[in-house]
Amino acid sequence: MRRLFFTPCFLYVVTSLMTASDQCQAQDANSTRPPVKRPQTKSEPVTDVLHGEKIVDPYRWLEDQQSPATREWIKQQNIYTDAMLKDLQGQEKITARLGELMKVDAVGLPQARAGRYFFMKRGADQDLAVICLRRGVEGADEVLIDPANLSDDGSKSVSIEDISEDGKLLMYTIRTGGEDEVAIHLFDVDARKDMADALPRARYFGATLTPDKKTIYYTKHDDNGPRVFKHTVGDDIANDKQIFGDGYDSGKILYATLSHGGQYLIFHVLYGSAAPKSDLYFKDLTDDGPVRPIVNDIDARFFGAAINNRLFVRTNWEASNGRILEIDLENPKRDNWREVIPRSDAVIEDFSLCGGKLFVNYLDNVKSRVSVYEPSGEHVRDVEFPALGSVSAVYGEWDSDEAFFSYSSFHIPSTIYRDVVSTGERSVWARLAVPVDSDQFQLEQVFITSKDGTRVPMFLLYGKDTKLDGKNPTLLYGYGGFNVSLTPSFSARAVSWVEQGGVYAVANLRGGGELGEQWHEAGMLENKQNVFDDFYAAARWLIDRGYTNPDRLAIAGGSNGGLLVGAAMTQHPELFRAVVCSYPLLDMLRYHQFLVARFWVPEYGSSEDLEQFKVLRAYSPYHNVKPGTKYPALMLITGDSDTRVDPLHARKMAALMQASATDDRPMLLHYDTKAGHSRGRPVSTQIEDLAYELGFLFDQLGVKVK
Repeated sequence: MRRLFFTPCFLYVVTSLMTASDQCQAQDANSTRPPVKRPQTKSEPVTDVLHGEKIVDPYRWLEDQQSPATREWIKQQNIYTDAMLKDLQGQEKITARLGELMKVDAVGLPQARAGRYFFMKRGADQDLAVICLRRGVEGADEVLIDPANLSDDGSKSVSIEDISEDGKLLMYTIRTGGEDEVAIHLFDVDARKDMADALPRARYFGATLTPDKKTIYYTKHDDNGPRVFKHTVGDDIANDKQIFGDGYDSGKILYATLSHGGQYLIFHVLYGSAAPKSDLYFKDLTDDGPVRPIVNDIDARFFGAAINNRLFVRTNWEASNGRILEIDLENPKRDNWREVIPRSDAVIEDFSLCGGKLFVNYLDNVKSRVSVYEPSGEHVRDVEFPALGSVSAVYGEWDSDEAFFSYSSFHIPSTIYRDVVSTGERSVWARLAVPVDSDQFQLEQVFITSKDGTRVPMFLLYGKDTKLDGKNPTLLYGYGGFNVSLTPSFSARAVSWVEQGGVYAVANLRGGGELGEQWHEAGMLENKQNVFDDFYAAARWLIDRGYTNPDRLAIAGGSNGGLLVGAAMTQHPELFRAVVCSYPLLDMLRYHQFLVARFWVPEYGSSEDLEQFKVLRAYSPYHNVKPGTKYPALMLITGDSDTRVDPLHARKMAALMQASATDDRPMLLHYDTKAGHSRGRPVSTQIEDLAYELGFLFDQLGVKVK
């Protein structure tokens, strides 16, 4: 049930400082690289007038991704970037260590159906994960779908979409590069072959199979908005019938789920990504009844999962930290709603229905925990974990006596556990065999004070023998948006950083979901500056407490986190030495005009509104670059296949920063013509890209790689 719904979601972090008089020493003081002349980008100013203010955009022409001029510009940028990154000191060592950490046997959470277990698996010698089947808990792993057979260049990946209740029909997706769009296929498990049914490449918000395997319900999103369709298995997709969605524009998100038993189809309508409002409708499939509303008149979020006619709903209605309600679909009037799990000081992140019980994922002061309840709300037990870390949603069948979940921390590789629901007995289903000595790491949670006095949590990871002398290379990471919570989970980046004597910090900024909906709202729309101020407070805390200094501090962030570090770089360049900015939003006056960015207007606002324009104009990174300023070294990362956050943001920002910065610090654009926002890249490519990022940061922070 944990869905991101195309939030501009991703993650990273880095930092720097010096005065203008230090320019001639900047390269010698830290970097081992000689300066390389930056590319020159032609300026073709376009002037817009927004609410009476003239806005000049010198690089509007770079918005056209397919024009010959833009393609040649991308080529020249990559030549420059490659020249700056090749032969960095320690690059081979970084790559080798990342290979040890990432080229390992990896197994995903299993989905059980009638004694069959379906899961993703990638062997240490494989670039991409395959879809596997295990018959019985102790059965051998059988490969069903191997994406290596789908392309010559490793550009196609697969994932599980749904599985029939008898485990004999698999619905899976094929993704090209990092696109959000996928194609959906049906696979006959026993016959080991694809069926004729296939949904062509599109942006889907989920697809689900009915228990009788005769029907697929799916949601497709296009320029007109989201629509739910009914497909009869074996029929031509041209005959698919739209059953819900009329009137919803492209800024809405819609998905449908089936109740256990298949009697009801539940429709969720979200008014944008992490928007303050969502609606619920349902349809009785037994008599092809009409679509009926459950709730569509409350400004709150509702997410439901049904067991027969009992719909359990997680909501923040009259509960900032969340609560769970039960609704009888045979009598769904609000007067009959029953509270099952009440609000508390802990945040309800998610819940699952497994083994006749409710498994509830909580964040308690940003610490993960899971509690088990009877459907009546009676507490059964808590699930214990060894240390600070992250716990996945729980997977399982309602009629089965087993449930699966995974646990990890920054320095503790993922372990998947099988839980016997009736007894609480736990066993290991799979453990990531990563060569890392977790006992040599120190993980702690601290609290910092932001500009307005708000107490902000932050996680710190460093070696137990690390001397905190104010000179440690430190990587600060943040996100701060869309109700997304950052909790400690295994990271090859974090491990590699700490093994080189560094401090790895993750700040739980306002705008996220770590402390409930009020925490989220305190960092959205007119409150967005709070997110940036929290981040600066985290940086200054690290400096003031003797962990690091501005010349040894780097920041990283991706997507909404890319906006974060872009704003940090332009608002306080003196705090940071280097920045990694991935798949970012940076032109906040035009962002809403491209791809699916209308989803994010409830979070950021729109420049079409005068008051929201004032807020966006004040922090939009692209519009706050000041020529002649000494900026941190910068690596922007994006690619053609990002069909969520348009790559134009990174292209335009790269041109502007290269023209505006005062010294020889690198202003790089790492542009992959196959990369995108979504997962699915070969692990060898992931290692290569991460090695470049770490090499860039170590070089800028003066770290001699061990």
